[in-house]
Amino acid sequence: MERRLNREASSLGELKKLAESAGYTVVATIEQTRRPDPRYQIGEGKVEELAALVKETEAERVVFDNPLKTIQSYNLAKATGVEAIDRFKLILEIFTRRATTVEAKLQIQLATQQYELAHAKEKVRLTKKGEQPGFMGLGAYEADVYKEAVKREVHTLKKKLKKVREKRILQRERRTELGFFTISLAGYTNAGKSSLFNALTEDATRVDKGLFTTLSTTTRLLEFPGRKVLLTDTVGFIDRLPLTLIEAFHSTLEETIYADLVVLVLDINEPLETIKKKNAVCLETIERIGASGIPLLTAMNKIDRLHENEAVERLEALKEHVKNPILISALRRTNLDQLRREIRSRFEKQTEATFSITLTSETPKFLSWIHTKANVKKENYSEGAVEVVFEGDPSFVEGVRKRVERLKGKFSLIAANSNQE
Repeated sequence: MERRLNREASSLGELKKLAESAGYTVVATIEQTRRPDPRYQIGEGKVEELAALVKETEAERVVFDNPLKTIQSYNLAKATGVEAIDRFKLILEIFTRRATTVEAKLQIQLATQQYELAHAKEKVRLTKKGEQPGFMGLGAYEADVYKEAVKREVHTLKKKLKKVREKRILQRERRTELGFFTISLAGYTNAGKSSLFNALTEDATRVDKGLFTTLSTTTRLLEFPGRKVLLTDTVGFIDRLPLTLIEAFHSTLEETIYADLVVLVLDINEPLETIKKKNAVCLETIERIGASGIPLLTAMNKIDRLHENEAVERLEALKEHVKNPILISALRRTNLDQLRREIRSRFEKQTEATFSITLTSETPKFLSWIHTKANVKKENYSEGAVEVVFEGDPSFVEGVRKRVERLKGKFSLIAANSNQE
């Protein structure tokens, strides 16, 4: 079910794929173009139509593309006789089905509890009125302690995830010390990231047609002459990915923030407007997680499904929208050598430099900026000063030099061949 305005494009197709990825069989779809109704999200007449459709198809659940307030979910369930969930809860169900690592499971539990916390006040209010939506018959006393119990659970989960994150930070620092160049695969869910990961690493990461097959990071070594390169496959992006999920998956998405290069994977086989929209969603998500300053290549995947001329024409039509595009087929291993050459050219262009500055109130913020945008190899503190050895794009390194000089520090470049093995 979807309610939208006339000017908005329909998302029913993607909602159907999400529902199927969650294990549902979609028996019918319905939509309405109007402003949201405070009681039901859709109009009362459409609620009656929905209730009749549920009865006719013997549907067991109604899924809305729109976010539902607690009172709307309750009113819809009352009117149709089945549970009504929204896009966020549907995505959570998919994540729950797909999670395999301890970290992913913890992150999903956190997102679930944060969702419950956001809706707890209204649930408690309705329960005290005797409505009891989602409480399975709990009384007023249980409802009173419910919110505090959820808060405690959120706190516990955050502590557990903090430990996981600290371990990940140590692993990342160790990689930096060993001189690894890191690449993060990003992209809209089901664009073929895991297939490309397998093709580049000759690995066997899980791949299927469902959405969100990758919920935790997988990192493997890539073979490049004279350079250690690590490739990481991360969780797929999706339109309107709830902020709660981005926050819950912070430690996973953090791998993208600290990468030296992002390879963004798009499905070139889709309609042009869909590609543009998904590309915009990915770039927006990359910006939201703080990774917009990292160099980016765009792998236009699945050219094996198009005629050669058609792929070139599509690329020409998209050149104003995508950054540094390369036509590939992960399935057929087409143009992967070209992609590897482009990747190599990126780390060959990296400039290594060192600087030392006096520790002041400005220093932590400056160092945090360096860590976010560059590959920090060494960081030594002594006698009120810090010395840093780092690697980054030439333009970024030049920007660091100017800031170091403004802070009255010392800056120098390191010979280009000194970091080769």
